[in-house]
Amino acid sequence: MKRCERPPANSSTAPPRMRPDLAGLRLVALNRLVLTSLVRTSLALAFVGCFAGPVDADEVPFACTILPGEELASIVMTNPLAADASCIVTCKFSTTKYDNNPQITCAKAVPSGKEVEMCRLTSGGDKFVKLTEGRADCLRLSNPVAE
Repeated sequence: MKRCERPPANSSTAPPRMRPDLAGLRLVALNRLVLTSLVRTSLALAFVGCFAGPVDADEVPFACTILPGEELASIVMTNPLAADASCIVTCKFSTTKYDNNPQITCAKAVPSGKEVEMCRLTSGGDKFVKLTEGRADCLRLSNPVAE
């Protein structure tokens, strides 16, 4: 073989060729496709959520009350629906200590039209000052279908 002559393709002296890793390439492409789809779906849902109006929801009466002694709070709510419901209440308080804002979320089934103490919250040794945030919601419990 001459110095400038190219060796034949099937020669054993030819350097090994790199074989593309098609399985790895497919996996990377699939991951990108899935992530792109998830991002697009999330953005679409966020966009729709921004423009969706409120559903015909009843106002849910609740009270986050600081009890005497100011180290315990009671969370009470009333189910305004005409049926039993699963209700959730969240209350956040400020205390006498800087940057100590205890929050509690309580959830339970509440009979129609009933006022129920959902839970109690302790301040952790500091005195409660005031309620800073609160919200409540109820969702009607579904009845199992009779067979």
